[in-house]
Amino acid sequence: PSEGAMMDNRFATALVIACVLSLISTIYMAASIGTDFWYEYHTLSPAENVTEAGRSIWEEFVSKDADEKTYTDALFRCNGTVGLWRRCITVPKNSHWYSPPETDMTTNCISFSLSDQFVEKYIEPGNHNSGTDLNRTYLWRLQFLLPFVSIGLMCFGALIGLCACACRSLYPAIATGVLHFLAGLCTLGLVGCYVAGIELLHRKLPLPEDVRGEFGWSFCLACVSAPLQFMAAALFIWAARTNRKEFTLLKAYRVA
Repeated sequence: PSEGAMMDNRFATALVIACVLSLISTIYMAASIGTDFWYEYHTLSPAENVTEAGRSIWEEFVSKDADEKTYTDALFRCNGTVGLWRRCITVPKNSHWYSPPETDMTTNCISFSLSDQFVEKYIEPGNHNSGTDLNRTYLWRLQFLLPFVSIGLMCFGALIGLCACACRSLYPAIATGVLHFLAGLCTLGLVGCYVAGIELLHRKLPLPEDVRGEFGWSFCLACVSAPLQFMAAALFIWAARTNRKEFTLLKAYRVA
């Protein structure tokens, strides 16, 4: 009985840790999808950039007809941030665009529509006659789809885990582990697609000399989520396989 209790405690501890890691990774993924700081642009002189041309920059930025080059130029000039669903720029809070540098600034955002997520990217951003850039087009679409696939796999794995608890069996935990492993691959793919997409975009539209770009904390959350998913997957699979192996050996011993 003591050995069985020790085994149960070991497996229970592994499953609890796996569940905690799974929950944290899900929260991180949800937060990264819902925030706008995947990539940030820092302009050295944003107040100068949004004085005389400020109104036209904002109108072009929020226009439904704004193409990739138009809103990317605005992101460069106005301390922009980009998420998976929205893009934001920092503009003067005062309605008068002719304002001194010390004027309060505010961040305004506009969402990417569903059609924007699947729109074609062009070899020369902004030039519709330059042909479709297939690499950037499919990278953009994948970075939109993969996070939802990742969260879906983890939620499905959680349902299987609840069924395992109801059945008082560790065998379904293998399926939960496999689903978390696939979710980790999707998250890793998302991170890779986003990095590649940003690098390819900046080859087409190089950063101005007075603009610095860097990956933001939303991107970092996705980067942290992937290893957490892999660790949770490893614990689920280890607990289920080891428990099955020891149960088989114990059964064979009793038969003998």
